[in-house]
Amino acid sequence: MVGRALVRHCTERGAQVAALDHTALDISDEATIEPTFNREQPDIVFNSAAFTDVDECERSPQQAQLANARGPVLLAAACRRHNALLVTISTDYVFDGEKDGFYTEVDRPNPVSVYGLTKLEGERGAQGQWSRTIVVRSGYLFGSGGTNFLATCLDRLRRGERLRVINDMFGTPTYATHLAARLFDLAEKDLPGIYHVANSGDGASFAQFAYEAAEKANLDSSLLTEVSVNSLGLPARRPRNSRLRCLLSETIGLSPLPDWQDALAEFIETSLGQSSGAAN
Repeated sequence: MVGRALVRHCTERGAQVAALDHTALDISDEATIEPTFNREQPDIVFNSAAFTDVDECERSPQQAQLANARGPVLLAAACRRHNALLVTISTDYVFDGEKDGFYTEVDRPNPVSVYGLTKLEGERGAQGQWSRTIVVRSGYLFGSGGTNFLATCLDRLRRGERLRVINDMFGTPTYATHLAARLFDLAEKDLPGIYHVANSGDGASFAQFAYEAAEKANLDSSLLTEVSVNSLGLPARRPRNSRLRCLLSETIGLSPLPDWQDALAEFIETSLGQSSGAAN
């Protein structure tokens, strides 16, 4: 999802893009990385590869380690050898969720799942390998393509299916299109460090997110049933609050991203337009 949004945005901005999916480049396979860098000669590398199934990470920690921790380190080492900027995407799940309010870049990570732990290892390992590394934490991502909560929610509501939505986990919904644009902005600034990137607003629970989406898409919100996260018996622990805010954006000349509710409306309007175009 984010990779596709990045390809669109970078191309629109006039960049020459080499888009490699996991079949074209396994970032955990050191032997394939150097030939790829030699062929493409990148100035900037955006790493949107990750093993993001939080519960499956608990069941397959070695796979999570390869994709989320080893991969970014190997990319950073290759970027160092080729003097390329690395922008690698991390997650709000590096935090334990015990804080009230928003997590900023000065808060200490304390992951409570294999997913969060391996993503944090990837952050630190990449920064340790190469000084020109930008780490971008985001969360509650939505957009076109890929598997995400919002897409699943809307698809099931359109089919008239009932859906349970968690009402006691809170984050900052972030539109992949807006995230991609901010990733490009940060790459242009070329100021290494850790940045939190999320749409503005007070954040939302998954339940609030789902109700807002149903209303904006004119779908039946009565199909939604609110539940607590503990009632689902999920294998992996989740942070109850992982809302993000950036302390650095305005100091480097970047304005806040649009409010998440406006971003949600933009996404739904765009999605409906694409569906209408495909039907025609």
